[in-house]
Amino acid sequence: MHLVVAWERGDEVERLQAEIATRGLDWQVSWLPLDDKATGSAADLEPDALVCTADSGWSRCRLLLDEVRVRHPHAVRIVLMEAGDNARAVDALEHAHRVLPEPLDAQTVVDAVKGVLDLQHLLDDAQLKRAIERVGALPSAPKQYLALTRLLRDPDAGTHAVTAIIAQDPALAARVLRLSNSAYYAIGREIGDLRTAVVRLGQDALRRLVLASEVFASGPDMDSMRERALRTSWLAGQILPGSGAGVAATAGLLADVGRLLPPDSLGDVPHSIAGAYLLGLWGLPTPIVEAVAYHQHPTRMSGAFWITGAVHVASALVNGTEVDHDYLQRVGALHLMPQWRALAAASPADGGSHAD
Repeated sequence: MHLVVAWERGDEVERLQAEIATRGLDWQVSWLPLDDKATGSAADLEPDALVCTADSGWSRCRLLLDEVRVRHPHAVRIVLMEAGDNARAVDALEHAHRVLPEPLDAQTVVDAVKGVLDLQHLLDDAQLKRAIERVGALPSAPKQYLALTRLLRDPDAGTHAVTAIIAQDPALAARVLRLSNSAYYAIGREIGDLRTAVVRLGQDALRRLVLASEVFASGPDMDSMRERALRTSWLAGQILPGSGAGVAATAGLLADVGRLLPPDSLGDVPHSIAGAYLLGLWGLPTPIVEAVAYHQHPTRMSGAFWITGAVHVASALVNGTEVDHDYLQRVGALHLMPQWRALAAASPADGGSHAD
């Protein structure tokens, strides 16, 4: 394992190398000073994993991550940043497999690298690939959701452009209007104007509604699947506050996407694993793919309670399945179960959407 650390302080990297060695791991650790030449030399080092600090210059770190993604697509990409930088943390998930809080901690980095490699191994399984091949025509990527996501990243994009995307699908436009007039959002005045409905819902709720409408578009029992998906999304976002809330909500929405695939073709492959594989094909961020893959068996994950844990609890409470209390005990979150059960009982029947 060759770990490249793009950091402003070489002594911190030397400390990391020593701490990794004390754990019995034969990893080579290289220091890449995070300066103007870093982008050109990062990929030349042929890393198996890259750790980059965002606090010394996020634009440089982002370019470095993207170059490594292109030239070494299987390399693990990790960003470290100061806790509480929610907006940049969400942006970082578009470029990295993991976003970790500073400081540079050996065990946290090792766990993150191993976690990503485990997921890659899980989704590279030959039996899984044969099962997916038997499916034939896979569900296509949600084009409206991806277009809306790209548009919302543009600071110059206005409500008119967003409304134009929604208006392309009359059924989706009707759902936007219905949700904006629901008890969760209504503020005393019924609206029939799509642009006003878009403003009332807000970006996060709108994105999740678009995603649910596209993914669970048609077929038997799609209405109930969509409702459960939206409720799981809302609850996962409530369970995990802060920068991870939006990602948890999206992962919760897609937790059962594997159920769209014919079970006869999947054989013994769990729908959670098949769904994660599908999301990987769609190009969704790794934390979402990982949460979908492991949400039924969160003990397979190392580290603290995060997106996978939130989706596990939310999905179990919405679908009436068993919550893994041993897992929650291990991550120190078991005492929060009464609070989460109360949230589940009070969740909007239409999946409302949580306000980030």
